[in-house]
Amino acid sequence: MTRLPITFAHHDCEDTGYAVLLIDPSGLVLGLHHNTGNDGAEFQEHHTGLDHFGFSVADRAQLDAWVTKLDELGIEHSGIRDITEPIPFATLVFCDPDNIQLELYTG
Repeated sequence: MTRLPITFAHHDCEDTGYAVLLIDPSGLVLGLHHNTGNDGAEFQEHHTGLDHFGFSVADRAQLDAWVTKLDELGIEHSGIRDITEPIPFATLVFCDPDNIQLELYTG
């Protein structure tokens, strides 16, 4: 995997840390978040600790279609956010029934 040479703010929580992205040639993207709220405790698999899952979609039209589908299902979401820094992309965020945040994005 290749690390992008920039960091990304944690949207709507910019003061809580940042993320770095690792990209695989297959298209897999892994975001590693540094959270300033971490008191230094090591990860324990039986504690909550997952930030979110992100899934790439082909284009803005697919994000629009997801907004329509989520609205039809009555699922709350962020609406599409257009981000310009550090690189331009659009994102749509919602939560699954276990309250795990899911993100759809396109570049």
